[in-house]
Amino acid sequence: MGPLLALASAVCYGIVDFTGGLLSRKVHFAAVTFLGQLGGLLLATTAALLLPADAVRPVDLLWGALSGVGSGAAMHFLNRGLSHGAMSVVVPVSAVTGVALSVVCGVLLGDRPTAVAWLGIALSAPALWMVCRGGRGDRGPDGGGGVPDGLLASAGVALQYIALAQAGAASGLWPVAAGRVAAVLVLLPAAARHPRRLLLPPVRAVQAPLVGAGAALGLILYLLAAQRQLLAVAVVLASLYPALPVILGLALLDERLSRQQVLGLMGAGVATVLLSLG
Repeated sequence: MGPLLALASAVCYGIVDFTGGLLSRKVHFAAVTFLGQLGGLLLATTAALLLPADAVRPVDLLWGALSGVGSGAAMHFLNRGLSHGAMSVVVPVSAVTGVALSVVCGVLLGDRPTAVAWLGIALSAPALWMVCRGGRGDRGPDGGGGVPDGLLASAGVALQYIALAQAGAASGLWPVAAGRVAAVLVLLPAAARHPRRLLLPPVRAVQAPLVGAGAALGLILYLLAAQRQLLAVAVVLASLYPALPVILGLALLDERLSRQQVLGLMGAGVATVLLSLG
């Protein structure tokens, strides 16, 4: 069940990155990020109320809040990178580097992946890079930049995953809700300095919170997965999401699949099997 939940999380994040990236090119990325976190807060709070927790401990809420700081930073830099850079550059940089940091920290915290799982972990990083780096389609408004933003986002991704995995299962989904509160508070000063950025057309004002709600759903699925398997495995499976924007680009944006991307997608599939078995 754990691998399926982690893969479902990857699907959510893949859709969120694709839609959030497109939206950040139409309106200011800061508005997409802030309104998205408000949408995520609404969904996470509702889900936490519908699934009562056995015992909500303050320490678990603190871990959730720390995770939310990472989430806010990750989405800020990711959306900023996607607003001016290539989706096929920003997304894999944030994902692959975030995976590497998370796996190393997971091992330091006591994770002991099997040899099969280690092989899947080792295969996933180059596979993800090949999937998105090999694109010949949309290179972004600036011709393919956004690497610094992708690297900054990766640190937030790693903090988000590592901190949330430390929350106890007895606290239910309240750590995710606490994280959305922390993310909103982290982003609030910048939003308050430029309130006009939040004045979006009605359609965009609805789309931004929906994108954030999708990200919160992905994080909920990841938390449930991390409670059922090793942190390193849950992180890597959840971080297979860069493959989805490529597939959506092929289907919806008339992009073409390069030979390198085909090999990367095959490698990601093999990595998924190995991690599930491990």
